[in-house]
Amino acid sequence: MSQNFTEVTSVSLLCDSVATLKFRYCKIIHMNNIGKNMFDIGYMDMLAEGDSFLHRLNPGAKLITTMAFIITVVSFDKYSVSALTPFFVYPLVLIAVGGLPAGYLLKKILFVSPFAVFIGIFNPLIDREVIFHLGSIGISGGWISFMSVIMRFALTVSSALILVALTGFNTVCESLLKFGVPKPFIVQLMFFNRYMLIFTDEAGRVVRARSLRSFSKGAAGLGIFASLAGHLLLRTIDRAERIYRAMCCRGFDGRIHIIRKTKTGYREIVFVFGWIILFVLMRYYNLSLKLGGLVTGMSR
Repeated sequence: MSQNFTEVTSVSLLCDSVATLKFRYCKIIHMNNIGKNMFDIGYMDMLAEGDSFLHRLNPGAKLITTMAFIITVVSFDKYSVSALTPFFVYPLVLIAVGGLPAGYLLKKILFVSPFAVFIGIFNPLIDREVIFHLGSIGISGGWISFMSVIMRFALTVSSALILVALTGFNTVCESLLKFGVPKPFIVQLMFFNRYMLIFTDEAGRVVRARSLRSFSKGAAGLGIFASLAGHLLLRTIDRAERIYRAMCCRGFDGRIHIIRKTKTGYREIVFVFGWIILFVLMRYYNLSLKLGGLVTGMSR
């Protein structure tokens, strides 16, 4: 009888141990997936190492074109929707020619899209005047302005992401420095980009350590979260200080040097002026309405 009880107890303990190990393994896999999907900041610099036509262009030319694109997009009024549609040609062409992963960029845009949604979500409540009817449904100006905010957000954010993916963050900062942006601001941007990698790495370590030591399946409470945030801040500051001292020992003089030769030729001139002319045409001529009118006229 005692032998059977011992066997049952052993089997029960073994099952509990297996369940515990399985739970920990699932938590580790879950955290690794989070780290892979959320903390992949350095992947943009990897994309910038490509060898397409757009990758080889002068970074200044791509920066000027992107700034012209952003300025043109944000210059539209709040009720512009159809006029913004042709501007999607610019990011789509750059993604196709540069060989960039469209799905990855789309995930990045969707990740930060709640900010744009929060900005424009109250427009339908404030502006309730019906502007046009879609069949029997009246569309108010608030919904149109909300859609305009989302479109402008998608266009500007996608163009900025494409610029970094084709050029590299440090190279973009170097181009900004050449255009007269203050040097302290540029250095802060570069350090922010690098220390974000450190921050995310330390955050992944802290969360994995807590996950391995925790048997609770629920979310962490406020006290545990505050403790983890405090430890994360101290660990990140300490590691950043060690990196800064190492940089000073290696002759850091306040400037991050980019070892990359750049030149301006006819390709850069054609690229910049070609896109800017197209932006101006799309800004002052609603190509969507003109194309729709042309197709309607031909169908008649």
